[in-house]
Amino acid sequence: MTQSNPYPDLPAGVPPFHAPPEGFVARALRLGWADFRARPGFGLLAGAAAVLAGWLLLGLTLWAGHTFWLILAVFGFPLVAPLCALGTYEVSRRLGAGEPVSLGAVLHRLRIERGRQIPWLSMLMVVGLLFWFFLGHMIFALFLGLKPMVNVTTSLDVFLSADGLMMMALGTVVGGLFAYLFYAMCVLGLPLLLAREVDYMTAILTSMGHVRNHPKAMLLWAVVIVVLLGLAMLPGLLGLLIILPWLGHASWHVYAQMAAGAR
Repeated sequence: MTQSNPYPDLPAGVPPFHAPPEGFVARALRLGWADFRARPGFGLLAGAAAVLAGWLLLGLTLWAGHTFWLILAVFGFPLVAPLCALGTYEVSRRLGAGEPVSLGAVLHRLRIERGRQIPWLSMLMVVGLLFWFFLGHMIFALFLGLKPMVNVTTSLDVFLSADGLMMMALGTVVGGLFAYLFYAMCVLGLPLLLAREVDYMTAILTSMGHVRNHPKAMLLWAVVIVVLLGLAMLPGLLGLLIILPWLGHASWHVYAQMAAGAR
């Protein structure tokens, strides 16, 4: 029995993608900020969820006495940050298309997505995050496996040792490669799945192909994301209340500036 399409008005297939236009990052940030100000409740809800999750992880880390977990989480957060901001994508899509923007409408659309392709991409991202934790523990064991790690104070001394600095350098390289891979998969892949009727592998390959074809421009947007997320984490993660939804809205506008007929 064929299941009916809950969103029959979604256009099918991958739209033509243009090269990133000049000034697309600044334009996306400006339009994203306007969307956030227009409907702040949605963004603040997503940001608050990210802050609470971060505090929970920090509490578990301090309770267990394993500060290295926190380092892995900080490097791994950008891998799954797009999922936290998925609701802001839908808000910006609706604002751009002139559709009603209410909590019920947005939540209804996100519930529909459970039966489409986004959960498959989400699963890949979660598996990637878990694999990053696994590799991170291997790197830690290689350099600091025999060092005492009692609490935050003594652990900082260990990290600043020669072995600790080498571990941090290697971990940064490996973590950066993971982050770039998942950025390339999701920067256009996630909004494409939200806006079009297309399978997740096609969305991933389309996104990665566009990043490969326009590396300098797309890397600029990646750097902006990393810098802003890093700054947001400094004041006790409270910056995520604003930065995470702002980047979520802006990410939709990055997609919309390159995808023909984006709505």
